[in-house]
Amino acid sequence: MTCLGWTRRPRSAVTVCPVGTLLARRLRPVDLYLVDGVLAVVVGAALCAYAALESPLRGGVREPVWASVLTGLVIGLPVAVRRRWPVGVALLVSLAAAAALATGVIPNFAAAAPAFAIGLACYTLAVATPPLRSLVYAVACLAVVSAALATTAGDLWSRTGAVGYAAVMIAPGWLVGWSVRERRALAARQSEQLVRQAVTEERLRVARELHDVVAHTMSLIVVKAAVANHVADAEPGEARDALRVIEEAGRAALTDIRRVLGALREDAGYAPAPGLDELPGLAERAAIGGVDVRVDVRRDVPDVGAVPESVGLAAYRIVQEAVTNVVKHAAPAACRATIVVAPDEVRVEVVDDGRRPVRMNGHGHGLTGMRERVTLHGGEFSAGPRSGGGFAVSARLPYRAVA
Repeated sequence: MTCLGWTRRPRSAVTVCPVGTLLARRLRPVDLYLVDGVLAVVVGAALCAYAALESPLRGGVREPVWASVLTGLVIGLPVAVRRRWPVGVALLVSLAAAAALATGVIPNFAAAAPAFAIGLACYTLAVATPPLRSLVYAVACLAVVSAALATTAGDLWSRTGAVGYAAVMIAPGWLVGWSVRERRALAARQSEQLVRQAVTEERLRVARELHDVVAHTMSLIVVKAAVANHVADAEPGEARDALRVIEEAGRAALTDIRRVLGALREDAGYAPAPGLDELPGLAERAAIGGVDVRVDVRRDVPDVGAVPESVGLAAYRIVQEAVTNVVKHAAPAACRATIVVAPDEVRVEVVDDGRRPVRMNGHGHGLTGMRERVTLHGGEFSAGPRSGGGFAVSARLPYRAVA
């Protein structure tokens, strides 16, 4: 449904015309055709028929009343189907009006009545037909009406003026229709661009979530697998403990991956995304990889639920990725994660005393992912080596409290 016209378009399409938006919400296609039928009766039976009943100023054709009414109906009634056959209606209305004007059935001083019908037809022609094609048909209509008006040249206009008057009858309707068509095309392109952008952002979000889940778990698995391989012969019990940790980490990773992918389904029934309350469990898993993590969550807000879920998830993932980097590059080490929940922001700081510096120019995407999460919330992010050794990650995530 579109502005003063109806076409089949996806429900997600954007309508730029306010009148079209109102019609799209309140009128069905049948209702729009009913509106066109009323216009046809008004234009045909009222305006054009009344114009045909007018007597010529200086003599001329004096047709019977039924002929005047029939002329008006022939000009006006095609308007009722202008949406279904825009080209045929435009040509038929123009030919009928031209014939009525040329024969004098409609006096030249009453040409404004058929001009209304021609304008409606040319508007629909421009809206529903490609620009070049509609322009060709509009020029054909202009030629037909100009020729008819030229035959009645006299006191009201000259032969040259007849062409100008015909242009006034046709050009405005066609230009308005062309403008509406172009705006709809622009709106459709913008809508498609928004859809593509949304798809891209969703892909990035899923990729970021999967990276954080897999990178964190695989780091623990690699560390414990190395331990198991090293002590398999000398200490079988410790090797079995390492394998048990690998099994538990793998199961946890599968659960997180199912949750991330399940969020793409409307009927997903998986657990909610991790947040600030799950940080202690993160510290316990990091200890398996040889990193002593101390988590300090300070809340300056009485209501825990006031922090949006997306902000809580971002804080959790930042701490998770920072700890994962410590496990991969600096273990064994001590790490301290401080999270301050303020009324309008969440501040995250993760520092460690690792003996080996974190490689800033590696091929991983951990720091990039953290920076992207912070940027999405309009916050600030920094990461780099500490002057006294180790590495520090800090982030600020502003938010509006959930009512």
